[in-house]
Amino acid sequence: MIAKPQTDYDVIVIGGGPAGATAATLIAQQGHRVVLFERDHFPRFHIGESLIPQTYWVLKRLNMLEKLKGSHFVKKYSVQFISDKGRLSEPFYFWDHNPHDSSQTWQVRRCEFDHLMLQNAREHGVEAFEGARVYDVLMEGNRAVGVRVSIGKEAPIEEIRAKVVIDASGQQTMLLGKLGLRDWDPVLKKAALWTYFKGAQREPGRDEGGTIVMQTEGKKGWFWYIPLHDDMVSVGVVAGYDHLFKNRHTTDFETLFAEEVARCPGVQPRIANAQRCDAFRAQKEYSYRSRQASGDGWVIVGDAFGFLDPLYSSGILLALVSGEMAADAVSEGLNNGDTSRAQLGKWETHYNLGMDRMRRLVCEFYDGLNFGKFVRKHPEKKGLITDILIGDIFKDSIDDLWPLIDDLKREEASMAAMEPMAASS
Repeated sequence: MIAKPQTDYDVIVIGGGPAGATAATLIAQQGHRVVLFERDHFPRFHIGESLIPQTYWVLKRLNMLEKLKGSHFVKKYSVQFISDKGRLSEPFYFWDHNPHDSSQTWQVRRCEFDHLMLQNAREHGVEAFEGARVYDVLMEGNRAVGVRVSIGKEAPIEEIRAKVVIDASGQQTMLLGKLGLRDWDPVLKKAALWTYFKGAQREPGRDEGGTIVMQTEGKKGWFWYIPLHDDMVSVGVVAGYDHLFKNRHTTDFETLFAEEVARCPGVQPRIANAQRCDAFRAQKEYSYRSRQASGDGWVIVGDAFGFLDPLYSSGILLALVSGEMAADAVSEGLNNGDTSRAQLGKWETHYNLGMDRMRRLVCEFYDGLNFGKFVRKHPEKKGLITDILIGDIFKDSIDDLWPLIDDLKREEASMAAMEPMAASS
């Protein structure tokens, strides 16, 4: 028999992924009554398997670190880049930049990681219901006051009320559609196509768990290569939506994937003797953001608030950090009797600045910025580039990079404009 929720809580969380589990756990730690409704039954599939070092600090607050250290998840120490010509960069070791426990992180299968996170929320006092379909967020004027939800197949729809509703429902977000808040990114119109292999090449020693980013010919796109446990490797290609799916001679995912592999000298030898062990999956034009993170009685976190791009594996970091920031604002508001938009969204400006910094570096990659040339020109700024790659994006010093990158781009544009004149003289 399915347990029934109460009819009134301090906080309702919609969605049991990393953002929802984080927010629910941290609020429950403060003694507030929290209920979480998750549509699926865990474990369930989800993409986004690579953690970056700055996830450490939220995981520590959640009491998740010991669970991860005792897991069979592959340990990740580095990231490596391979050019469209097949040239390998030296592996970038996180420890070299920051010799701290946080510099070893993990490659995770999300079906297992998300399940661990949800179980951890329950251990901290969250009432979590799976197979729970939320139909709507109840509003009184502009204030959220609860949800309409059914728990289990053919169950009746109930109204559950709360002082605060947190939307962590992922990319099919409840409130962005209801309130018309979604803004699609005008530049990052990308798409992804991916699958999984067994028996694929793995690097030796501490490089075994490193993420590899491999460009395709002409820098039209790039592949991720993420080693997972049980001899699995996640392999996916990201490119412009038009390049990957429009005006192609076929819509067959397997054929499209094979054609992109043929354009990527980095990935070809790594999967040459491997066996595909899962279906092909695709996601199209996924970059967006909400125009606001909160209102009276409601907050939006994680992918429900926005998603950037898979390039620097920022998805889980942004989910955890938005869940943490929102949880702190909600807990403070509940303690002070203030669940206004201003209180619940105190974190929004700071969080958006971090997202903007990550987005800027993503766009520079797609625009063809020569990062090696930039570092040779400004070696004292290498640490700031590194900070973004490890997810340390919520500090103002990162913004010192942008004028210097703009100067380099102007220099390169000027040199490119002079080349035809030099050739004709």
